[in-house]
Amino acid sequence: MAIVEQTTPTPHALQILTTEHWSLLSARGYGHTESMGRVSTFIAALSGAVVALALVAQATHFGNGFHAFALILLPVVFFLGLATIVRLEQINREDAVWLQGMNRIRHAYLELAPELGPLFVTSSHDDPRGVLESARAVTTIPPMQGFVSAPGVVAVLDSVVAGAIAGVATLTAGGGTTATLTIGPIVFAVTLTGFAALARRTMAASANALVVRFPRD
Repeated sequence: MAIVEQTTPTPHALQILTTEHWSLLSARGYGHTESMGRVSTFIAALSGAVVALALVAQATHFGNGFHAFALILLPVVFFLGLATIVRLEQINREDAVWLQGMNRIRHAYLELAPELGPLFVTSSHDDPRGVLESARAVTTIPPMQGFVSAPGVVAVLDSVVAGAIAGVATLTAGGGTTATLTIGPIVFAVTLTGFAALARRTMAASANALVVRFPRD
């Protein structure tokens, strides 16, 4: 753990800290905007693909043309979902760094004016627990949080797309209804498990990458 030397604040310290605080807040805002934009793009692409598949299915009566079209279109949607999940995880890691910086600045505020401590509802510690307190207003992540967060929702939908690809591929290869209904859910479960493992690894890497200077006593 790094040791921070105590120095006398300069007359412009508060102004500098406030400016940096707003810079970090703006960076968080940009990240949230990009997150929502990417999720919206994926949902729009998925909705358009479903409509297109329905029209092709009606025109081809679920024949070989439908299978070929689905095996071309659905992998593209799956790739878009995968790229969205990876980018959302990156944005979450970046957001943790911005939050850590804001916690450090809040720690500096309390050093300048300790009597304001009871008025702060977010953390002044830059350890993983402090970052979580400032991000979620909790000290532990709820068990089902992964399914209600943006990456989790996209992961579930993209896993459905993966299962659909496997099902259509099975039908194209001559598999029957039983095989299709078996392989599709299996691929869905395996894909979703892979996304969950990616999320856990990303969260662990994010926590390990944080350089803690003001931990909780």
